[in-house]
Amino acid sequence: MRLNKILPFFMGLGLTLNVFAQSFVHEASKNYRWPDDEKVVEKLKKWQDLKFGIILHWGVYSVPGMVESWQITSEDWITPDTTRTYEEEKLWYWGLSKDFNPTKFNPEQWAKVSKDAGMKYVVFTTKHHDGFCMWNTKTTDYSVMNSGFKGNPKNDVLKYIMDAYRAEGLMPGLYFSKPDWHSEYYWWPVKATPNRFHNYKIEDYPERWAKYQQYVYDQSYELMHNYGDIDLFWLDGGWCTAPREDIKLGEIVKMAREAQPGLIVVERACPGEFENYQTPEQTIPDHQINNPWESCITLTYDWGWTKHPVFKSAGKVISILSEIVAKGGSLLLGVGPSPEGLIEDGAVEKLEEIGAWLRFNGEAIYSTVTTPIYQNEAKTVFFTANKDGKTLYAIVPRDDKNGIPATIEWTGNAPKKGSKLINLATKKSLKWKTVGDKTTVILPANAAETNGVAIKFSVK
Repeated sequence: MRLNKILPFFMGLGLTLNVFAQSFVHEASKNYRWPDDEKVVEKLKKWQDLKFGIILHWGVYSVPGMVESWQITSEDWITPDTTRTYEEEKLWYWGLSKDFNPTKFNPEQWAKVSKDAGMKYVVFTTKHHDGFCMWNTKTTDYSVMNSGFKGNPKNDVLKYIMDAYRAEGLMPGLYFSKPDWHSEYYWWPVKATPNRFHNYKIEDYPERWAKYQQYVYDQSYELMHNYGDIDLFWLDGGWCTAPREDIKLGEIVKMAREAQPGLIVVERACPGEFENYQTPEQTIPDHQINNPWESCITLTYDWGWTKHPVFKSAGKVISILSEIVAKGGSLLLGVGPSPEGLIEDGAVEKLEEIGAWLRFNGEAIYSTVTTPIYQNEAKTVFFTANKDGKTLYAIVPRDDKNGIPATIEWTGNAPKKGSKLINLATKKSLKWKTVGDKTTVILPANAAETNGVAIKFSVK
């Protein structure tokens, strides 16, 4: 039985993918180091204003609709297909490239849906850990150029995806896996592959590892030089604890920033110089963090497309976004395009609903900064601040179980005496009072029919 087939059962019990994947879910690192490059800092601050992006997982794993790449590890949390040997499983999985034939490939649809959802930046998966390259690479034959999509005028899919998203005004970013399980210089075929790591001792075979370092450099070079302006280089995997996997990242970043000045590098696995922002995965930190960070969270419970998706409600996503922004971060929402090359109707419906809310209430999200009191005691109201230092926003997102209350209250963040509390969606003022340090606000009668209320007010 495959993982994606047993997920719906566990979703019904209120569990998430983290139950199965705790071993590879990233958490926020303990320390953060601001970049020294002024151009990177400038671009990073522009990125911090965007608040909401999309990450697209699309590859050979989309064909059967399964958890991306991980089926070809033999780690304990993976449920194997007992009808095949492990070696047969790997051959079957890698052979899916011949079935990858997205005949309805429509990156313009992706980009428009993303923009209409209120997203401001994109991160596209150029290569996951399985090694399948979604661009025209000279480093390997295992790419979209030699897939079932071979010969199609748009088979260099990365070019058309980046062009479509730039045309819609989204900041372009590329996901890239540092480990590559298809490369013989990472998983040496003469040895077993018991886990996600390289399967030989680097100190015993330094020349082999040097070839892998060159392989990663060459692929990064192609991505940075052949696909127009890129603002984000989002690096996944390549674990820095024992056994350490040194890919000479400093040389790669130097090359990349010569081609792409100010490039934001997101080194997820190795905190330090190249972790330009932090990336907790499938979770929201329990406190406010005032350095650059982003939670990457899926719209369903999988990163890629699956046959029977369970979507989060629009209200839930808005709640997640509001809490993340109030705590100082951005939301990177995971969406998996279908094997045919479309964002499916169910996802489009949710994204349109989110976008409709943001069109009226986005002032409380975009280009905001944090305020010390960022949520009320009940954690039903989240606060953001305008950069003018005089204006706060109180966001009351819909709760899937309890809806939206008729009345809200909070301590601190007292509105300025005599000022108005404005419902951003209607531009109408709301009834409120502050007694001592506690503010009470009566929400509009139709609030229960919405995905949330955002309130603008002046402070003392």
